Order: sequence, then structure tokens, then C-alpha cells
Amino acid sequence: MIVGIGAVSDAETVISAIAGLPEEITLRLYLPPGTAPLLPAHAEAVSGQDPGSMMVSDLAAGRIDAAVRGTLPASSTLSALKEASGVDHLERVALLETAYGVRFLLAPVGVDEGWTVAQKVALIAKAQNLARRIGIDDSVAVLSGGRIGDIGRQLQVDRSLADGELVARLTSSVHAEILIEDAVGSHGVIIAPDGISGNLIFRTLVFIGNGAAHGAPVVNIDKIFVDSSRASLNYSNAILLAASLANYKKSY
Repeated sequence: MIVGIGAVSDAETVISAIAGLPEEITLRLYLPPGTAPLLPAHAEAVSGQDPGSMMVSDLAAGRIDAAVRGTLPASSTLSALKEASGVDHLERVALLETAYGVRFLLAPVGVDEGWTVAQKVALIAKAQNLARRIGIDDSVAVLSGGRIGDIGRQLQVDRSLADGELVARLTSSVHAEILIEDAVGSHGVIIAPDGISGNLIFRTLVFIGNGAAHGAPVVNIDKIFVDSSRASLNYSNAILLAASLANYKKSY
């Protein structure tokens, strides 16, 4: 099993993730030219002017089984992934963990994702499929911008509540309104009102609330690519998630 990961900066943090990995996972680091870190036995390095494109190309060609973004830049890497996968947008579902050890899936997490009812309905189906593959409860809570009792106070809130109700009905989910504190823990899949609020939930939990991000698999392509934050201090969980998804794919 070969998992690729970008290491264009802070290669030592990426390399430190190798220590906790099973030896059956070979980690292939994609590095800029002139970088030659000391690697353990079950790791290898590939360097070039555009490490992100190189990793995406290897993933598309099947030379690696899965990929993790690591410290590659988001914009150029995800653009290369879209082009190689033949899609016009990417849909990601983040695996998060609260400071108290509660794990759940969150979507949308990209600011350009999940803005319409149709997009959220599609994300729910893919998030539930992902949940079942990784052993997370696949029940869904749909969030919106207020409580039902807030109807009439603000047009945008009214629209968010209406969308939340509709998405929940169409997918047999629970409309949790704005009560994320109740939704997390009672449901394994949390659907934010839109990509901005989803991104804010992610960043607040991970960077302020002492939670953890274990990676965000792209769910609308046929290759295994786990997005990760360059601010991450530990990539081992994202690598293990990518390897687990690749193993699951091979078994079916």
C-alpha cells in the first residue's frame, strides 16, 4: 500500500507521522527540488518543480493507492485534482473529533461547497456512504441559521430554516436547526447551512476548541484523496484514513 503526501514545507512534521504507521504502508513524500530529508525504511521521496501535480498524476495513473495533501498548497493541488478527475468541483467531507473525543463527519467544509438544497442532498448521500465505510454512525443532522421560533426575524434566517427543513425531509434526516451542540454526539453526520459556516465550524473546533481534524476525503471522484490543513501538527490520522479507504476500495 503506497500513500502519497505533499511535503513542500515543514517536511519534518510530515516525516514525524511515519513513526506511528503500520509497516505495510509505504509513504511517498512529494518534495520540492533540493530537499533530501532522512527517511525511515518504509518511506520514499519524489522531488520536482511541481510536487502537487506530480502526486495527482501518480494518483490518477494508479502509481499510488491514495494521497494526502499534507503541506501542498490548496488552490493549485485541488485544481490539478479536478482536472485529472474530470470534475468541475470537489466535494469534501471532514472527519472531526471534539476535545472530548466525539468523532463526526462534517460537510460542506469548502467555502464554495453545499450552497443549494440539491448540493446538500448529494453531499448527505456521499457522507453517509463514507460514514459506513469508516465505522461512523450514518444518522444525519441538518443545521440551519436559527431556531424555528426565529422565523420572521430576518429573511436570510428564514431561507436557511426553510432549506434545512426541505433537505431534512428529502433525505429522511433530522433538522437540528442551529443547535449544533445537540446534533454532535447524537448524529454521526452534520450538515452545515453552507460552505462558509461549515468552514467556520471546522476552524473553530480545530484551531480554537482543542478539537482534531483527521482529514477530509474528496467524495465525488473515484480516487482516494484526503484533504488536510497545512496548519496540522499531525498527519498520521489522515494517512491512516487514506489507507483505510484505499483498502476498502480494493475489497469491493
